[in-house]
Amino acid sequence: MNTALKLPDQASKASDSMPPPSAPVQRPQPAITPQAYGVPPTPQAVQTPSHADTGMTHAQNIVPTLQNIVATVNLDCRLDLKTIALHARNAEYNPKRFAAVIMRIRDPKTTALIFASGKMVVTGAKSEDDSKLASRKYARIIQKLGFDAKFSEFKIQNIVGSCDVKFPIRLEGLAYTHGHFSSYEPELFPGLIYRMVKPKVVLLIFVSGKIVLTGAKVREEIYTAFNNIYATLLDYRKP
Repeated sequence: MNTALKLPDQASKASDSMPPPSAPVQRPQPAITPQAYGVPPTPQAVQTPSHADTGMTHAQNIVPTLQNIVATVNLDCRLDLKTIALHARNAEYNPKRFAAVIMRIRDPKTTALIFASGKMVVTGAKSEDDSKLASRKYARIIQKLGFDAKFSEFKIQNIVGSCDVKFPIRLEGLAYTHGHFSSYEPELFPGLIYRMVKPKVVLLIFVSGKIVLTGAKVREEIYTAFNNIYATLLDYRKP
């Protein structure tokens, strides 16, 4: 009788000693990497250590050179282009060919396109400071001709750089494996056009190893784009 009464207690103790049901296993979510959005891997992220190490060593010695900076300025007044062309030095105006005065100065060596609306495009500078200095000089020339010109809304629209990696590149292989970002039609243009997503820069890659980078707003984007692509170029280096 006593044994029958103790059975429930033993059953309850057994149930108390049973481990609680295990919680559902949380599986780690895959990490979202820049490569998922089409960004080429940086030299540090390349899986082949030899190429990555070589890329870092050589890329440190190769710095793209700025070749051209395009900037825009608003002079904030209407302009008589004929008057400017007649009285300004190094200015030409042919409205049948182009609806702007083309003006040049030697220091810094630049060219300006001056429109009747007061908008101006300055091109040819090799640095951001030279671009701004040249823009101010053009605005001052317009002021001296009697126009109420102001220097406002200066903005760099495009920076172009170039460099040479010093080795030939297999453009066909690069175009095949990076087809989402590149186009290569040698019958139309001898270089491969690579459209990088981040930074938003377009690279013209030639079989000789010459690289042209364009579309940047600041010079750091030129340097970052080259560092991103360099390890990839090593993978397609011609033997």
